[in-house]
Order: sequence, then structure tokens, then C-alpha cells
Amino acid sequence: MPTTTIYDLPTPALLLDADILERNIKTTQGKANKLSVSLRPHIKTHKCIEIAQKQKNAGAKGITVSTFYEAEQFAKAGFTDITWAFPIPPVYIEPVLNFDENATLRVVLDSMEAKDALEKTAHEKGKKIHVWLKVDCGYHRAGVDPKSPLAEELVKALATSDALHFDGILSHSGHAYNVKNSKGSLVAAEQERDVMVDFAERMRKKGYDVLSVSIGSTPAVSAIQNLKGVKEIRPGNYAFYDYTQAMIGSCSVGDCALTVLSSVISHQPGASHFLLDAGALALSKDMGPTHVSNDMDMGVIYDDYERKRLHAHIHLRTLSQEHGKVIANTPAMIEGKFKVGDKVRILEHHSCLTAAQFDEYYVVKEDRVVDKWKILRGRS
Repeated sequence: MPTTTIYDLPTPALLLDADILERNIKTTQGKANKLSVSLRPHIKTHKCIEIAQKQKNAGAKGITVSTFYEAEQFAKAGFTDITWAFPIPPVYIEPVLNFDENATLRVVLDSMEAKDALEKTAHEKGKKIHVWLKVDCGYHRAGVDPKSPLAEELVKALATSDALHFDGILSHSGHAYNVKNSKGSLVAAEQERDVMVDFAERMRKKGYDVLSVSIGSTPAVSAIQNLKGVKEIRPGNYAFYDYTQAMIGSCSVGDCALTVLSSVISHQPGASHFLLDAGALALSKDMGPTHVSNDMDMGVIYDDYERKRLHAHIHLRTLSQEHGKVIANTPAMIEGKFKVGDKVRILEHHSCLTAAQFDEYYVVKEDRVVDKWKILRGRS
């Protein structure tokens, strides 16, 4: 593509730092290798073929998706081992059974109703489908209680089914996001590991073949140092990280690969605020880890991107649909600065939600735009 700098781009624009991305992929793959587990990255963070290919080239064993659309698009791109880590909606049972024959699509369930419906249709179609049992490891969002009678009933039903291939048990340590530091993440990570490994061993002692234990979130994976009994991990956010991850100790600001470039569109004389053209449809309305700080606001502005230095007293306070209102402690702090047309880089709270607002990444090295990559954010 023609030589372009970020200052030539229309705004708001999503910038992806190529060097940081490469480093993050290499670091997490290296940790998986060291801990002797497979890495199945969750591509819902980036929804991008080029990034998933980089993860695969680095050693990833398959991918994780959050929508059937993602599964379809990545299968078309040649990815053949896909876990849809979302309790399967019954309306998708037939599409799953008719999925691309060149790929293995593994689905997730946590109820007897879903198991029965999936098994019935699989019998009718004369096909066999790979299934994970979703287990609640402490996040309390979805998944069976591993100590409940239902958990064992489902393990037995899946392990003995002639229409379903029981891959094993799967969890997501989302509660690792509710911590204040990396020590808290480690507690959540070790809890997830222990709950899942213990459940798998109890079921094996009863004669059920639990082939695999799949766990992980980015904060948990960033903290854990022992994964004995676990076969694979499924972090996603690690490719980009974000301000939330930095605040809870999963990474540093220097590890954050994604930023939003925005233009100043209004700055009135004597005002203690100015406006940007990055609103909720560029950044989402995720307020970040408010349990860590009461002054998180809606995003943070870089004072010096190369030095990874953030403005300490200037906050992206509110977001309308397309407007972002930046507040300073006093008018004097921004007087003569942030003129209309100036551009700023914003470190978003949640890179997954931010990326889902855009159609493409501008891949950058320093201030140079070196490529553009499509974001597959469709639904059908």
C-alpha cells in the first residue's frame, strides 16, 4: 500500500501496533509451551484472519470463537479445529451439523435439554458432533456446578452417547477480571485449575472418559505458573491487552497493542473540556475495572505514545454516540493545546469491544501505516 502515516488517516481509526502484537503472541505461546499445554486462542478479541494466522504460525492448536459466523468465516479461511465456546442455541443445531466438512467444530453445552436436542438431531442426520461440557469454575455466569448431580449426569450422558463425541470439560475464569492485582488473578487461576482438574479426576475414577480439560482467561493465564492436569488454555485478549488488563496487573501499558486515533472537533476558549470524534460507537461504553479506581472514566489519552506515557489529569469523561468529551482538572491545563484538527491516541478499556466497533485495523509501525486488515464482525 502507499506510504501513509497515522496523521493522514480519517478518524476515528483503529490502530494496531504490529511490533507489540507480535511480541504478545510470542510471549503467550512461549508460556503455553513452557507449561506443556496447548494454546487455543479466542479470536473474538480480534476477529481477524491475519492475526489468527500469526497465532497459528506461532504454535496455536486450533482457535476459539464466540459466534457461529466467526466459525464459518474462519473455516472458509482454512482453520480446521474450532471450538465455539458458547452454550449452543438450539436454533444453531442443524447449521452446526451441516458445518464445513473440512473442519471440526466443537460445541459447548451445560444442560440436559441442549444435550437431548443435539443428540436427537445428530441421530436424524446420521452425524456425530464434538461436544464440550461447560463447567462453572467460580465465575457463576454459565456452566454446571461441578459438585451437582447434574454435572455427573451430563458427563455420563455425553461419555456414553453414540451421536456425540465428548471432548471433555471446559471453563472460563471470568472472575479473574474482578481482581485488583496479579496476586488476585493467580488466586482465580489456581481456583479454576483445581476445580476443573478435581472434577475431571472424580469423573475418571467413576469410569467416564474425560479426554481434556480446557480453561483460561487472559488474566488467569498471565498469572498461572502451574497447569498440571490441564490440556489446553483459551485466552484471547492477550493479543492486544488493554487498559483494564494493565490496571489489574495482567500486563503493562507498554504491552497494549490497540489504540483509537481520534480528532479534536471542538475546543472553546477558556473551557475545561474539548471534544473528540470518538464516541461510544468507537470505544463502546465499557467503564473498565471500576473496582480498582473510581476515576476510570471512559478511556485514557496518551501524552507520549512512544514512551507509553498517559495523561494523568485529562480524562475521557463521557461518550455520546459519536462524541467523546475530554475533561481537564483546570482550563489552564489544556489552554493552547488540543486544537481543532489535532489528533490524539486513546487507550481503550476493553480492546475486544472496541475492535468490534470497526471494520478494519490500520497496522502500524511507529507512525507508519504498513497494512490494513479486515475485522469479521458480522452475524450472518
